[in-house]
Amino acid sequence: MKKFIQTLKNIWSIEELRKKILFTLLLVFIYRIGSFIVLPGIDPNKLANLANSTKSGMLGLLDAFVGGAFHKASIFALGIMPYISASIFMQLMTILVPQMQKIQKEGESGRKKINQWTRYLTVIVTAFQAAAYIGYLKSQGNADALIVGYLPYFVVSTVIILTVGTLFVMWLGEKITDKGLGNGTSIIIMMGILARLPEAFIQEWSARATRGGGGLLIFLIEIAFLIAIIMGLVMLIQGTRRVPVNYAKQIVGNRQFGGARNFLPLKVNAAGVMPIIFAQAILFLPTIFSGFTGGGWAKYFTDHTNVIYMIVYSVCVIAFTFLYTALIFNPKQMAEDLKRNNGFIPGVKPGQPTADYIGTIMDRITLPGAVLLAFVGILPGIFQLVFKTQQSFSTFYGGTSLLIMVGVILDTLQQIETQLLMRQYDGLMSSGRIQGRQTVASGM
Repeated sequence: MKKFIQTLKNIWSIEELRKKILFTLLLVFIYRIGSFIVLPGIDPNKLANLANSTKSGMLGLLDAFVGGAFHKASIFALGIMPYISASIFMQLMTILVPQMQKIQKEGESGRKKINQWTRYLTVIVTAFQAAAYIGYLKSQGNADALIVGYLPYFVVSTVIILTVGTLFVMWLGEKITDKGLGNGTSIIIMMGILARLPEAFIQEWSARATRGGGGLLIFLIEIAFLIAIIMGLVMLIQGTRRVPVNYAKQIVGNRQFGGARNFLPLKVNAAGVMPIIFAQAILFLPTIFSGFTGGGWAKYFTDHTNVIYMIVYSVCVIAFTFLYTALIFNPKQMAEDLKRNNGFIPGVKPGQPTADYIGTIMDRITLPGAVLLAFVGILPGIFQLVFKTQQSFSTFYGGTSLLIMVGVILDTLQQIETQLLMRQYDGLMSSGRIQGRQTVASGM
């Protein structure tokens, strides 16, 4: 405990780090205030049906990402998710389209072009999603919250306000990345998820306390399981297979270069949270074709406690993990980079044999990573089925929410640790280094 307090003092004593933390907290505070400002033309006292309809499915996931702003009909109802969608699309295009790959390899100028195109695409995506959100607000059950006298102006004003709100949130994220601490987009999403955690804890505590019969003991057991799952997720995110790499010696004049021994870290979970998001999007399609009713055969894909849902979901996550890893991981390019830098894997010839060797290792470690990721995805349904937990609380036992939270926290702690070590302070951990993972916007 004494060392922890000393570490906090060291963090606060670094002026640059202190300013970054305060700046990040200020912008997050502004974002959270905006999440409670209701759109013009809506009566906030009549949004009960909207809140009930966003407790599950894809709408529940979106509402969790924006910290409840979706069911509050806030000016930030769409949050930063249109920007995430545009960023994912542009990332896939840079992988699949050769012309986009060339632009990306142009360096800083290419990165600025892609970022600018991403912003333009964000405006288009936000306008379409705003129109869909207006249709959802006008649907049966939600239309009661609309103020009749404002209806002639409601559509135009709502599209403009939601689009501007998303662009403002995107600007907040970029400012956090530039002048704050951590990746701004990831921080904003994590804060939206964390905003619902206290309410979920209170609801679960109240439900256990009123049931009696050892309900409080079960609540403590649930907390213990939650801590164990978080520890397991840290291991999954940080897990790597280290491939030994040697660098040949080079003598230039009177100086010797190279000759070092290093490791090539291959992540067990290279795909991050993307397979879970893709799988949830695929399983949400049947509910769209059934008119959002979830009736008939579509009911199997709206209830995450259903065994059929868990099986199909797990298969989709495993398949998408291999697919997305194959898209973002290029063993041939890695082998060429090693050869260019006079590096080689002991016992493996440079060139194509090295690429095949790295690809084989990646395939072997991706399988257990994909299975573990699928298990993390169905954990909320398992806990709700076994422990009869509240749905709002069970979502924090795994899935997208917990995976993003753990990953973003690790990224932020890694940046803090880097700042401490640069100024010759002790790191946050007595042994080992904190490893982050890819940002949400660039691959979750």
